[in-house]
Amino acid sequence: MRVRFAPSPTGALHIGGARTALFNWLLARGQGGEMVLRIEDTDRERSTDANIAQILDALEWLGIDWDEGPLMQTSNEDRHRAVLAELEESGRAYRSHATGDDVRVWKDIHGADRGYRGEAEPDGALRLRVPDEGETVVADAVRGETVFAHKHLDDPVIARADGTPLYNLAVAVDDLDAEITHVVRGEDHLSNTPKQVLVLEALGAPLPIYAHLPLLHGPDGKKLSKRHGAASVQELRDSGYLAEAVVNYMALLGAGYDSEQEIFPVAELQQRFSLSRVSKSPAVFDEKKLRHINGLYLRELDEADLTSRLERFTGRTDLGPAVSISREKIQTLNDFEPLCGFIYDGVTEDPKAFSKVFGKAEAPAALKRAREVLAAVDDSFTEQLIETSLEPLPAEFDVGAGRIFQPIRVALSGTTISPGIFETLALLGKDESLLRIDRMLERLAAEPDGPSA
Repeated sequence: MRVRFAPSPTGALHIGGARTALFNWLLARGQGGEMVLRIEDTDRERSTDANIAQILDALEWLGIDWDEGPLMQTSNEDRHRAVLAELEESGRAYRSHATGDDVRVWKDIHGADRGYRGEAEPDGALRLRVPDEGETVVADAVRGETVFAHKHLDDPVIARADGTPLYNLAVAVDDLDAEITHVVRGEDHLSNTPKQVLVLEALGAPLPIYAHLPLLHGPDGKKLSKRHGAASVQELRDSGYLAEAVVNYMALLGAGYDSEQEIFPVAELQQRFSLSRVSKSPAVFDEKKLRHINGLYLRELDEADLTSRLERFTGRTDLGPAVSISREKIQTLNDFEPLCGFIYDGVTEDPKAFSKVFGKAEAPAALKRAREVLAAVDDSFTEQLIETSLEPLPAEFDVGAGRIFQPIRVALSGTTISPGIFETLALLGKDESLLRIDRMLERLAAEPDGPSA
């Protein structure tokens, strides 16, 4: 078995393309096959070195390796031109000056359902001659047989007038030369497949097994796009997702694994992957589900590993203590800064949080009383001592615990979101905690009528 992943380097590697790469990789690795990486760089203006580097970077981050490549499609152009000459010489291809308008006029005369058949003209673009009768059958491992009647197919252009080979010719020849046995790609390529099959048949070459994967949709049922959240692998990485969680989640998108199981080791994904189980229907990429799975992976990391990843992600150092008290509350690496940044950077300014919490009548008095209690705590200021000391205050004020602890939280962080209040106090230490509370009490004293909206 030899499969290939053949992206066009016209931008970042989108999530749909990454899933195609993953499915090829799982198939090859599970079957003891090989994977070829081919860069289809025939769009000279958009196929930049930077875009190629982005694709390689994304694949490497995901842990998707390859056995051959990256091969550049343009490097095989001499071979493409030789095949074009062979097809023209054999009469399987002909030159034509026909434009799109000419094709439309031809269809008006011969019927809209009739594929275009042109006459040979010198110095024109090269078109592959499609037989008038019969059909091309694509045996698809996912969709089953798809039949393309020749009478509906136009003679496709396979080279420009200057001899530059076009996509469908180049792809067919490259797959043939690389001895690709399985072409696994998105169903948006299905309309190209009969053209590539006709090229291979014109050369008397064997056909690979085709498998066209259904496209990804967003939760709204529409084709996946930027409006659904992160659109590329790099955006997922920058959003703080773990590579192993992204791989796990993408593998669930239409591959037909056990629906009752969420977490699969990579080795199991490889062993169990089969084209016969791939769904024919579009799969839904839901970033909320990815966040959930990422959170499961994140909490399975040992603390040292998670700390190391967070330090690389944030550029901070010495995060161990904060990681220890926050890991159960974060689902992505990106969640850490909003939750814990105040520990290192000081109190943030959140007017809504201030107004919401200190707009309650008992809040200033509760914070003042909490300050008195905390000042009396032993200087070891352990989490257990803090909890024991603050525990009676809700009953003392005859309110729920949140009405006591939220004023402390806002005084320490500036927001209503933080790690556990006892753990946060212990991590900041007695002096820093009292200092932040004092500053908040001073602010409240300066606003005797309560916080402004």
